[in-house]
Amino acid sequence: MIKQGLFKLFLLILGLQISHTLAGQVGNNESILNPNLASVEKLAAVQGISADLGEAIKENRPFLDMLAFDRFLTGTLDDDQRKEVYKHVFVPLNLNTASREEILLVPNLGNKMAHEFEEYRPYVKLAQFRREMGKYVDDNEVARLEQFVFVPIELNTASKEDILSIPGVGNRMLHEFEEYRPYRSMEQWRREIGKYVDEKELARLERYVYLKTE
Repeated sequence: MIKQGLFKLFLLILGLQISHTLAGQVGNNESILNPNLASVEKLAAVQGISADLGEAIKENRPFLDMLAFDRFLTGTLDDDQRKEVYKHVFVPLNLNTASREEILLVPNLGNKMAHEFEEYRPYVKLAQFRREMGKYVDDNEVARLEQFVFVPIELNTASKEDILSIPGVGNRMLHEFEEYRPYRSMEQWRREIGKYVDEKELARLERYVYLKTE
């Protein structure tokens, strides 16, 4: 009986860990640097990015989509160099608004899978992306693709896990997101959150959120 009880407890803990891993609207991208947040040291450790380029990336961020980042690197790095960098440094794609051009910046992604990204819009949950892409590729490839994408969260209904999945958001900012609910306009959100961050950070955060309108 004791062994059975311990086994059930193990399954419960495992289930909670899996649920936590799958929670949130931003893909698990711990192995991919976000150029809007990464330190110069980490950026400069990527092949193709010099210390000077790392400093320039920091100076010019935030990049509000991957196309903006790609334009910034064009002229400094050639096509092949940029493709190699994007395996390690990437601005997450908004699954509901990214253009075909932007989607094709995902490393090793062709037109067929880019079409599938677009086919199932609008995405409401990241789990939906996992399920739909899983029709075409195996679990390992779904996990790889997930590193490059996110689904925006709805400001008034998002869970704590959803909010905390936004890159760079910790418990302090989670509290501020929840403090001013219900939001009646995006302007209200900008005004309230703008008390705590500068305009650049506000613009970066806004990429990940939306407000449902009646």
